[in-house]
Amino acid sequence: MLPSNLPSPSFSDRLAAAALAAGCPLDQMQNFIGAGVVLQPRQLAASAAARLCDLPGGPTAVGFGGARGGGKSFWLVAQMGLDDCQRFPGLKCLLLRKVGKSNLENFEDLRRRLFPRLPHDWAASRATLTFANGSRIIAGHFQCEKDIDAYLGLEYDVIGIEEATTLTSRKYHDIITCNRTSRPGWRPRIYCTTNPGGVGHAWFRSTFVTPYQQHLESDTRFIPATIHDNPFTNAGYRQVLERLTGWQRRAWLHGDWDIAAGQFFTTFRRDVHVVDHFNVSGDVEWFAALDYGFNHYTVVLLACRDADGNVCVMDEHAARGWVPARHAEAIKAMLQRHGVSLRPVNRYSIVLNRFVAGEDIFNRNSEGSTIAGQYRDLDISLRAAATDRINGWAAIHKGFGDPAAGIRPTLFIHSRCRRLIECLPALQHDPGRPEDVLKVNPDDDGIGCDDAADALRYLIATPARTITVMKLRGF
Repeated sequence: MLPSNLPSPSFSDRLAAAALAAGCPLDQMQNFIGAGVVLQPRQLAASAAARLCDLPGGPTAVGFGGARGGGKSFWLVAQMGLDDCQRFPGLKCLLLRKVGKSNLENFEDLRRRLFPRLPHDWAASRATLTFANGSRIIAGHFQCEKDIDAYLGLEYDVIGIEEATTLTSRKYHDIITCNRTSRPGWRPRIYCTTNPGGVGHAWFRSTFVTPYQQHLESDTRFIPATIHDNPFTNAGYRQVLERLTGWQRRAWLHGDWDIAAGQFFTTFRRDVHVVDHFNVSGDVEWFAALDYGFNHYTVVLLACRDADGNVCVMDEHAARGWVPARHAEAIKAMLQRHGVSLRPVNRYSIVLNRFVAGEDIFNRNSEGSTIAGQYRDLDISLRAAATDRINGWAAIHKGFGDPAAGIRPTLFIHSRCRRLIECLPALQHDPGRPEDVLKVNPDDDGIGCDDAADALRYLIATPARTITVMKLRGF
């Protein structure tokens, strides 16, 4: 916030330069400066992303967050009230936050700081702020998820959700059905702010963070922020965050989305274990594993081991609702991409050492047939994997090593294996059996399941055949 006296021209010039560097249009900056408000670089980047929502084919949702203290709430109300509401008369905006009292207190505080220069009416009884042009912000809340249902069927031009990871994927998708408009020239949009962790951690990361990390953003934009991006946060609060340990330090101080309370694979590091290249030349062993599902995902992982004992999961196939014949085609195509055969073709063939699967596909149905038999008829021979869960997870832990402690990893994952990479950081300890992973089912969008991790467990924990089949040089 600017002091009561107007900023010097040089200050305005610096602010305008920072805004232009972030991609903010001139009229957007005029809205902020005219209200006497200064946004930090990360906040400016989020506001620039909000203006992209105006464009045909542009994003429809902006996520802003990471560590605590990054100025997320300030930005959200500033963007809705100072930019969106001022440039488009008659907008109806919903600001949602878990627990109504904290939302009203927070909104009242931000209202006093952000809107002293803008004529507006604040009706606390209705939790509604109305600007002179008829645009309004409604401060909504939810104590529990069923409270979201009170907003369903209504129409909101803009929806802002604070602490978005306090919502499950189902309720998030329920509320976005209300994000529509009948106002010509306006594209509806959603703004979400949050920190890592919470019941919605997996869907938020999948929706916003993963596309950002993979440079594949289309319908969304994500702006990461940490406490270091907000110089107005008091030093005492920074010290509080810096004294944190474990997952809380990584999540709340550094904004690490690969960590959460109860995380099972705490030594997994995206910057260490995820690679874009793995040397497969020379003598290598190739092997694969399958975790079967129909309503759940069927996941197949293909890996290779180099002469030094390093293992890299090179590729994955994941789909649900498919019959074995369709999976078989995809599996064979995946093997072909890497020049690997199910059986020797010639003296130079690279052949799978083993292809293992969970024990459920070997169970016979009432007619005496098995799913493994269906795959065998499709020229894919599977054998039973080692399914001991505790020892399987321990083998993965060993492969990941402990980079922070100087213990070198021997297990890596190629960046193309997106489902596996997103699954591993989200796995939690089973409270009733701490050495085991808590089993989770996918939501309606297929987010949050552990099928890829089970396939990795089969892959790593199942020993090779006694006679290893390597690259054949002759018979």
